[in-house]
Amino acid sequence: MSSRENILARIRKAQGRGASRPSQAELEAVETYLRAHPRGTLPPVEADLVARFRARAEALLCTTDEVATEGDAPAAVARYLKANNLPLSGSVWPLLAHLDWEGAELALDARGAKDSDPVGVTGAFAAIAETGTLVLASGPDTPATVSLLPETHVAIVSVGRIVAHMEDAWALVRTEFRQLPRAINFVSGPSRTADIDQTIVLGAHGPYRVHIVLVSA
Repeated sequence: MSSRENILARIRKAQGRGASRPSQAELEAVETYLRAHPRGTLPPVEADLVARFRARAEALLCTTDEVATEGDAPAAVARYLKANNLPLSGSVWPLLAHLDWEGAELALDARGAKDSDPVGVTGAFAAIAETGTLVLASGPDTPATVSLLPETHVAIVSVGRIVAHMEDAWALVRTEFRQLPRAINFVSGPSRTADIDQTIVLGAHGPYRVHIVLVSA
């Protein structure tokens, strides 16, 4: 018996569960429980998920905007960058390459981000109203680096992808992906740390700023 098996056997004995190994019935009970994806108690979230998401995201030092259609997003991104005297170049998810970035006077390459990219534009797999969190799923057309490397991260989010709780986001993942992506990142505002003198410093491990463009349709 290995050290691990010996420790587990001692735990089972202390629990009065008899045999050193779980029975087939116990294993099946565990599998049934996991398949059911049971949830604990969830806090209430107001009915207006969009308003709740915006309020929570802004409390985390994000800025937000709202447009009618996805086609309006490039102009909104350009408006934000120009208003804040930020560079108009960087990278964008290949999934969003069909949008008219050039027409909005933006030089965004559809690829993974480089260290030198000042701006990264992504979509979002989902967004969580309870916490103001973006949920980003990595893939060939949605490289994770675009939200991690540039100093400015702009996310385009369909309001139809805003869910109440984190558990709802994971339910979408299980429903829509046959196989889990290599990475799923939960982004709650700009990168920050308070390691030095308990003073909040933005951009410590990622973007200094996060701007969210909500798409109504």
